[in-house]
Amino acid sequence: MRHELGAVRFRAELREAFSMALTAIGAHKLRSSLTLLGILIGVFSIIVVATAIRALQGNIEREMTQLGSHTFQVQRFPAIQVDDDLESEEIYMRRKRFYLPTAQQLQERATLAKHVGVTSEVDMGEVSSLFAKTAPNVSFRGMSEAAFETRNLVVAEGRALTSADVDGSRRVAVLGADLATKLFPFASALGNWVQFRGIKYTVVGVLEAKGSIFGQSQDSFLAVPITTVLDQYGRQTSLQIQVQSPDQASYEDVMEQARGVLRTIRKTPPGEPDDFEIVSNDSLISQFRSITGAVRAGAAIISSIALVAAGIGIMNIMLVSVTERTREIGIRRAVGAKKRNIMTQFILEAIVLCEIGGVLGVILGIGLGNVVAAMLKTPPVLPWDWAVTGLVVCSLVGIIFGTYPAWKAANLDPIESLRYE
Repeated sequence: MRHELGAVRFRAELREAFSMALTAIGAHKLRSSLTLLGILIGVFSIIVVATAIRALQGNIEREMTQLGSHTFQVQRFPAIQVDDDLESEEIYMRRKRFYLPTAQQLQERATLAKHVGVTSEVDMGEVSSLFAKTAPNVSFRGMSEAAFETRNLVVAEGRALTSADVDGSRRVAVLGADLATKLFPFASALGNWVQFRGIKYTVVGVLEAKGSIFGQSQDSFLAVPITTVLDQYGRQTSLQIQVQSPDQASYEDVMEQARGVLRTIRKTPPGEPDDFEIVSNDSLISQFRSITGAVRAGAAIISSIALVAAGIGIMNIMLVSVTERTREIGIRRAVGAKKRNIMTQFILEAIVLCEIGGVLGVILGIGLGNVVAAMLKTPPVLPWDWAVTGLVVCSLVGIIFGTYPAWKAANLDPIESLRYE
């Protein structure tokens, strides 16, 4: 019974303290608004970054799966290079390029692999047909027949390139979905010709659309047999090699076998690091997450500085408020209020002030973050975990920086407080 009465009394005191806190904040609207502005900015900065990144992340990670399932790519340079280290750049530049004989030897020796594909993006320019022409930004690619599997390219109409096309260096092409729509808006592209750099290619296939990534279309390209490209651009053209394992269980074994074969082919000394990069969908996503993680960490640091500065401002304002309300505190103590009641009132006032700023920061941050996402055509998100974290941090700021002013108010001498003018 006594426990229940204590709980009822505590809830009543909390409601009273909360009501008085709201009254005190409302009595000084301008001062309260300027005080919570720092909290608002701190919470807003981290929420807007977290919202924008989360809205983009899921979409981008789906789009970054350029390789087929259980596939990795071997190339000369890292997929994502985030530093400007000249020494690292020189190391990459000194690496030997990948040529067609290397890919052919790898295909023969990597007995565990299901497919070994070869691609090379050698040029970019204007493509034309009888009906239209493009801007000079269409990718011109050489591909082997297996590359359609290893690059996760699905034929929507017609067929992919075949070994006969590659062996015969035929002038045939497979078009990305956007390029086909642009060049043949009213008819099928199959059987028609397209022209690139003055050379005509017969269209044998059109691919399913893959969408865009980082605002750039993945479907505006022209793919021709890799041997046709090498005949035109020279046999010393650098290539990328994709290797696909039969299933996920054998993926690591295939990767290790391919690594060993390539080190042998390229005569890499034992103990020396690989002179090539192995890139997979998982490694691309991991690198992207490390970049976005660094951005979030930077935003969190900036926000922390803003919140600490806002907390100091709240402490100063609360100390001023204690001085202004000294007589009120004395009256409350005289009619029976205890020290804990005074402390609860002022700490709760600081928390409410912080939470108002926090809620506004969360709302504005989520709103602006989703505006950025909408501009890049990605679905909106509500980062509840970051929102809750932001509000919890606001409460901690209120408690930490409101405790000293509350303690000072609770420990004022009641008699001296009643005499204060």
